[in-house]
Amino acid sequence: MAGAIDAVTMPKWGLAMTEGRVVAWRRAEGEAIAAGAELVEIETSKITNVYEAPVSGVLRRCVARVGETLPVGGLIAVIAEAGVAESEVDAFVAEFNARRAAASPARAEATPAAPQTLPAGGRRMRYLRMGAGAPVVLVHGFGGDLGSWLLTQPVLAERFEVLAPDLPGHGGSTKEAGDGSLDFLASALADLLEALEMRRVHLVGHSLGGAVALKLALQRAELARSLTLIAPLGLGPEIDAGYIDGFIQANRNRQLRPLVERLFANPAMVGRKMVDEILDYKRLDGVAQALKTIAGAVCNDGRQVVALRPRLAEIVVPVQVIWGEADRIIPAAHARDLPPSVAVHLMAGAGHMVQMEKAIEVNRIIERFIGNVATQP
Repeated sequence: MAGAIDAVTMPKWGLAMTEGRVVAWRRAEGEAIAAGAELVEIETSKITNVYEAPVSGVLRRCVARVGETLPVGGLIAVIAEAGVAESEVDAFVAEFNARRAAASPARAEATPAAPQTLPAGGRRMRYLRMGAGAPVVLVHGFGGDLGSWLLTQPVLAERFEVLAPDLPGHGGSTKEAGDGSLDFLASALADLLEALEMRRVHLVGHSLGGAVALKLALQRAELARSLTLIAPLGLGPEIDAGYIDGFIQANRNRQLRPLVERLFANPAMVGRKMVDEILDYKRLDGVAQALKTIAGAVCNDGRQVVALRPRLAEIVVPVQVIWGEADRIIPAAHARDLPPSVAVHLMAGAGHMVQMEKAIEVNRIIERFIGNVATQP
C-alpha cells in the first residue's frame, strides 16, 4: 500500500443519537485538508453542526451523499495520502462496509457511557462521567442539563476524565433548589465532587454554570485547578430577562422554540428533539418552582443581582473566558476590561451556546488551556 487510509464515520453527538443526515460537504473530493478542518455538516434530530476532519490528508471519497442518513459509525468519507491508488480506496470502502455488515451490534459499537445518580449532601444528583486523565467538570446553564455538553464532553474525554453533572433543579437531579442561590448550587456541586472523590478539578462553566463554577472556586479554592467561564453570569448587570421569564412560562413547542433559537446565532442548529426534551423536563414535578427560585436568586427587575466581576482578582488559579460575540442573552461586552490575568476569547458568528455553535474552536481552546495548566507544578 502506498500510504495510510483513514475512515471518517458518523459521529455520536449525545447519548440518544443513533443516526445523522449529511446536509452539506464543506470540502470537495480531491482537496487536501488538515486535521480539524470543517469537513461535513450533519443534522440530527437534536442539533445540526459541522463535523471536523479527524486526520490530515486528501479527501479521496465522499461516501455519503448529501441528504443521506447513516447510522452512528457508518462510513461518511475516506481520507488518504495522495499516493494511494483509487483501487485501494475502493477496496478499503468495500472491506469497511463488509466488516460492519458482518459485525453484531455488540461488536460493532462499544457500550456508551450512561448517566448515573448518587446521593450527595442529602440530594440525588445525576452525572455523566467518561474518559481518564486530569479531572474536568462541565457545569451547564439555566434550564440546561448534562446534554448541554454533547459536543464537548466526548472530545475532552479523549484526553481527560470529564464529569458533566445536572445541577439541582435540572435534568435528572433533585428538583429541590434550596434558596436558588449561587452559594447553594456551588455547595451542591462540591458535595458531588466529594462523593465522587474528585479533587483539584478543572472547572468549565456555561452561563449560570459559569457563575456556579466561579463561586465554587472562591468558596473551595482547594477543589479548583483552573477555571473556564463560557458566557458566564455575574460579570455585568445586563441580561435578557425576557428570555428567562419566557423560558419558565413556556409549555408548548411554539412558545419554547423561538426562545431556544434565541440562544444561537444560527437558529437552524436547533433540532426538534432539543425542544421536545426541554419540554419533557419542564413538565416534571418541581421544575417550574425550581426555575423560578433560581431565577429570582440571580436576577431581579430585569437585571443580574450577582456581581462576581470584582472577585475575579481573588481567584488564584488560571482563568479564561469564552464568549460568542452575537450572544443575545448575556452581552459579550461583559468580557471587556477583565483583569489582565484573565485570557479572553471572543467568537464571531456565535451566540450564547457558543460551545455548540463553535464546538471545534471552543474544544481546542479548553484542551489547550487545561493541557498547559496540567503541566505546571
